[in-house]
Amino acid sequence: MKSNSKAEPTLICIPDISGFTKFMSETDFELSSKVIPSLLNQIIYSNEIGLKVSEIEGDAVLFFRTGPLPNFKELVDQCRQFYIEFYRRLEVLRKKYSENEQALLIPSMLGLKIILHYGVEVAPIKVGTRIKLIGEDLIIAHKLLKNEVPLDEYLLLSEALTDEYKKTTIDNNIDWSELIEHETQYRHIGDVNYSYIGLKGLLE
Repeated sequence: MKSNSKAEPTLICIPDISGFTKFMSETDFELSSKVIPSLLNQIIYSNEIGLKVSEIEGDAVLFFRTGPLPNFKELVDQCRQFYIEFYRRLEVLRKKYSENEQALLIPSMLGLKIILHYGVEVAPIKVGTRIKLIGEDLIIAHKLLKNEVPLDEYLLLSEALTDEYKKTTIDNNIDWSELIEHETQYRHIGDVNYSYIGLKGLLE
């Protein structure tokens, strides 16, 4: 992994736990301090396509991968894996801490959304012993967490990412629900186009 400031084409993937703030405020700290790290670890251990962890951000994991993109099926399958393993862990945690009545809230309060973006304006820099990412495309990926998607759990793909794949390839590998196109305007950045699809259908 390079540690200079040269920008490289980079896939950014951010699995983000929805309901995190409410869960932290409405459950006791002893429970939440066990549940959230366990879920984040489950996400990290479910990585099977060589994504690297840049940061763990409280309720999210910032993954990245430089160089050529994985094929689209591989990428979608990885997102499916994140989501399904997340829910498996939710159920394990609910049972594990069942003596705490607040554990019953775990599956109903917490969920997962996943942001995928691809950009050329991302550079790794070394800060102490860690490699951190900087660049406009990293900013865009984080901005996409604040969007106009009317769902709690979804997979969001930026137009910059989907432009790298053929439409037929995308359509053939996202078949459990409808992929919806949308755009959101962000201050200092402008309009950012993306598509999203609900994830709940994967559990049915």
